[in-house]
Amino acid sequence: MTHSPPPPEAIGFKATCLRALCYILIIVSIMQLVMLDAQSGVGRFSEMSLTELTQSALLLLSSLLMVYLYRRPDAIPNVSLLLGAFLFASFVRENDAWLDRYVFDGAWQVIVTLIVLPTLFVVIRHRHAFVEEFKSISNSLGFGMFAAGFLMTYVFSRLYGRTAFWEAMLGESFQRVIKDAAEEVTELAGYMLLFLACIELVLLVRRRLRSHG
Repeated sequence: MTHSPPPPEAIGFKATCLRALCYILIIVSIMQLVMLDAQSGVGRFSEMSLTELTQSALLLLSSLLMVYLYRRPDAIPNVSLLLGAFLFASFVRENDAWLDRYVFDGAWQVIVTLIVLPTLFVVIRHRHAFVEEFKSISNSLGFGMFAAGFLMTYVFSRLYGRTAFWEAMLGESFQRVIKDAAEEVTELAGYMLLFLACIELVLLVRRRLRSHG
């Protein structure tokens, strides 16, 4: 019985183990920052907290990884443009308080609009190429992680962090810091998944380009 060779973009076992180790170290390091926040006392999980700053850093790094892919027109430029714009818009939204305070009230809405509208115009204009690019990554580990990160951040964390839920859970023992911690840490988990997903997409594209010489 003959076995067909793995596809060119397949991940080897050793590479998978090494990658898993690296990802575990990243997660452990980030969660140590969360522990420092929990131990900090006043201002835990506030806008100036390590948790919030780490969220912004992960979004910014993820955006830069998508910029890297976008600058490779032989890769997935339309998909990376849309994902990068989404991530950078999320970065701007994450820093809305700073923008409202130091730029002008409502600045983040203007910036996000200036990011999203041109991006949608370009993607819709090249929709056929976008669909083909999307098909090429839809079964990949990177896309699966991105979908999981999106659901964790923009759906689960919002529902899990509802004040009404925690008031019902804790009753008279309700403390807002517990609710904030639960929401911010689950949101951070989603951002970590998005960041790791972007790494996976970059590695996937690099493997494909190498395989095609």
